[in-house]
Amino acid sequence: MRQSLFALAAIAATLATSAVQAAPAAYAIDPTHTFATFEISHFGASVNRGRFDKKEGTVQFDKAGKSGKVDITFDVASVNTGTAAFDKHLQSADIFDVAKHPTAKFVSDKFHFEGDKVKSVEGQLTLLGKTQPVTLKANQFACYDSPMLKREVCGGDFEATIDRTAFGLNYGVDWGFPKNVRLVVQIEAVKQ
Repeated sequence: MRQSLFALAAIAATLATSAVQAAPAAYAIDPTHTFATFEISHFGASVNRGRFDKKEGTVQFDKAGKSGKVDITFDVASVNTGTAAFDKHLQSADIFDVAKHPTAKFVSDKFHFEGDKVKSVEGQLTLLGKTQPVTLKANQFACYDSPMLKREVCGGDFEATIDRTAFGLNYGVDWGFPKNVRLVVQIEAVKQ
């Protein structure tokens, strides 16, 4: 009986230790290394590019459990193409309609791994008040001990191609602008 109690106590201690080790860690987004950039062809001649400069959100990441969560909101009025007049047009009712839809949001709790590396993040993108599934494929992903911050930092470079008309973003389609928009998301987050 005594051996059974010791064995039971040992198993309980092992499970408790495993649960503590498998708990997801909280990470704070590093705004200087986190951006969402979009690209769309301009009449097949050049590519228009822009990004959202203001963002906030949370990341939870469990390397051992191979899981994670992300919840990031982008201030659409912070769109930046490097040209003020183009930024104003993007903010207008023609395109992003920031007066009615001031934010875009990406939420996910489905991380896919290959070994220890995140290979994709499956989630929901909300833009212009409409939510659609989007999978961000990881072009690269790593965690490292930052010599400057003295903390672990995890991050990667992700991409996806979306059909903008699924969100009601139809401007220029009748003139031949493509429906597909390439998204490139760079993110780094600091372990708390």
